[in-house]
Amino acid sequence: MTRQIHVGDVAVGGGAPVSIQSMLNTKTTDVVGSLSQIRALAAAGCEIARLAVPDMEAAAAFGKIAAQSPLPLVADIHFDYKLAIAAAEQGAAKIRINPGNIGSEERVKAVVDCCKAHHIPIRIGVNGGSLDKALLQKYGHPTPEALVESAFSHIALLEKYGFYDICVSMKSSTVPLMMAAYRLFAEKSDYPLHLGVTETGTETMGVIKSAMGIGGLLCLGIGDTIRVSLTADPVKEVLAAKSILKAAGLRKEGVNLIACPTCGRTRIDLIGLAGRVEEALKDCKKPITVAVMGCIVNGPGEAREADVGIAGGEDCGVLFVKGELKEKLPYDQLLPALLRYIDAL
Repeated sequence: MTRQIHVGDVAVGGGAPVSIQSMLNTKTTDVVGSLSQIRALAAAGCEIARLAVPDMEAAAAFGKIAAQSPLPLVADIHFDYKLAIAAAEQGAAKIRINPGNIGSEERVKAVVDCCKAHHIPIRIGVNGGSLDKALLQKYGHPTPEALVESAFSHIALLEKYGFYDICVSMKSSTVPLMMAAYRLFAEKSDYPLHLGVTETGTETMGVIKSAMGIGGLLCLGIGDTIRVSLTADPVKEVLAAKSILKAAGLRKEGVNLIACPTCGRTRIDLIGLAGRVEEALKDCKKPITVAVMGCIVNGPGEAREADVGIAGGEDCGVLFVKGELKEKLPYDQLLPALLRYIDAL
């Protein structure tokens, strides 16, 4: 089990539930717009939000946003240690830095001292695309060993000044690379891990890469907080993260929809019906498994572990519960009957 840190009131590591993060794509100086996006992220299920702090104007705005934010905020800092200190003093719940790019050890110590004073954790963000030149010369190109060595060098710098409130990420746009790096690190350290595949691309491929990398590690018991990176609305990052956690068996709330892939025995518009069921239940918070099957003969049996389901046949269908038939219904009555049953649960 990893150590535990706290990002505001969200526990990360130490057996706490895996938390969902996202990053705003608004300008931090746009206080109203940033708060609007934070509220949308929170409504979608996000638990921690990150904002870029590229200059002092953004740092000042960060404080105004933090004062009204429903979520704990992480300040994303590069190069200027003074921005990290300003964000910490302006209400940041965590600072994300790369200790190697903010200057001398004295500057790192200044950030550490400020974070200690405000009880703020630091995320060390290692990225395969921005490794130190010495590591690239040593390993030839980004490798799992290079990412892990980079992480430990930054950890050593923080620990030198007595700072242990640390979370670590080792992201790459290459899924096998990031998975190997996280696995190697987890064998060597108990610091909590922030999982992510970076620069995944647009929504479809980005979700696939994230599900493979993040989901694969979660199924191995590795990872304490996650961020799905998409070239898309950040709300979609949160929805994808929730789906990944559900698929990994780590989140139970909400409907788990299962449906067969259709075949030559299908006699109904199964694809359309499954879509209508998904839409009708998108806001349902009940932790149930719902099945939509295309064959009366095999459907209930194949989906016997579902709490409730429907299966269609020639001009009719059935409602079944735990694999047992409950009602035979006209096709157009399947969805209403299913929803009535779920409402009564």
